[in-house]
Amino acid sequence: MSHEAFSPPSFSFSHRPAGFRFGAARAGIKPSGKPDFACADAVEGTTAAAVFTSNRMMAAPVLVGRDHLRQSGGRVRFVAVNAGNANCATGEQGVAACLTVCKAAAKKFACSTEEVFPSSTGIIGVPLPAEKLVEALPQIATRLGESAAHVQQFAEAILTTDTRAKIASAAINMGDRQVHLFGVAKGAGMIAPQLVPHATMLVYIFTDAKVEAPDLQKYLNDAIEPTFNCISIDGDTSTNDTVLLLASGASGVSITHSTDGPASHAFSGALLEVCGSLARQVMEDGEGAGHVIELAIDGASSRDDAKRIARSIANSPLVKTAFAGCDPNWGRILAAAGYSGAPIDPVRTSIWIAGLPVCRNGRAANDFDKDKVHEAMLQRTVNVRLDLGMGHAGCDFLTCDLTAEYVRINAEYST
Repeated sequence: MSHEAFSPPSFSFSHRPAGFRFGAARAGIKPSGKPDFACADAVEGTTAAAVFTSNRMMAAPVLVGRDHLRQSGGRVRFVAVNAGNANCATGEQGVAACLTVCKAAAKKFACSTEEVFPSSTGIIGVPLPAEKLVEALPQIATRLGESAAHVQQFAEAILTTDTRAKIASAAINMGDRQVHLFGVAKGAGMIAPQLVPHATMLVYIFTDAKVEAPDLQKYLNDAIEPTFNCISIDGDTSTNDTVLLLASGASGVSITHSTDGPASHAFSGALLEVCGSLARQVMEDGEGAGHVIELAIDGASSRDDAKRIARSIANSPLVKTAFAGCDPNWGRILAAAGYSGAPIDPVRTSIWIAGLPVCRNGRAANDFDKDKVHEAMLQRTVNVRLDLGMGHAGCDFLTCDLTAEYVRINAEYST
């Protein structure tokens, strides 16, 4: 089974796609006074695709953004992201506040209201002070730009409990021209995305390829499943999770979704690389995380079964705390696989931690060396592989440990 979905973090400022400008301002939403309003504007004709949280308690910007994409036919000219307030569980007032910002941005940047895409992240249940964001729009207008500094400002303004900005990029050669992809993400807690075309993770990806909205949505759907849908920090699916993909067409290179076209294949690979890198960076910055755990499930009857088992292990507090203490308690891993609801035969199941055998056929491996495994678990990144012996399907999944620092951060989040 391939483990290529999670590529190491990478970014080249030379890979910024044409057709976009970025900026940020201090709107006064974050109590810290740090920049909290990030915006991007796009050239006319920019197409869009998005996936959103599967949480039935959806934030106002998710509802509005989804509706705007439908009304505009998959067109976006302006992205407005505020941090410090999720604008969720705020009722009709929350939707009205979101629309107020969208209408003001549309007027300021000469586009239709439906071409403004809103996002929010932060505390739930607090009314969004839309007037602060509206008042900050003139600042945004003077600060938009295409430089590396503008990109960095956008990436940093969307953060909440994150400790660093998350940026990734890729470029592909198309004859004598290049297509660029660039993405930013935020997320360090409340991360167990279950994104469907059917602390919050927000992802914005930009490309200068020319791709029609329906094809762009297909590309995004393909890239989401093995990356953002296969990570979990704490098992909580946010009310605001959003991944937005914009295509400006400024490169002049047209790409159509295809299963065998070379241009389509190259674009799919580049998008997967960017999504995989951002997903990895989110996990690396998990709230209080001391270890990143790379789960590899092999030998499952189906990929869905493998993913169900991986998610069960990833979200187990007992598994996560064992890794926090570098304790090779493989029984917790086997137990979490067993209660996942997916078919599993313990006598066929074997487990390796950091490449070392700990369990064979449902029992302690004869060559299980507890001290040696403990030493291996002291590393920042630890690989765990399960072979279920049930079939030929598998799944890669990223998670992290659970530490006292995670508890401290979230115990004090609203105070």
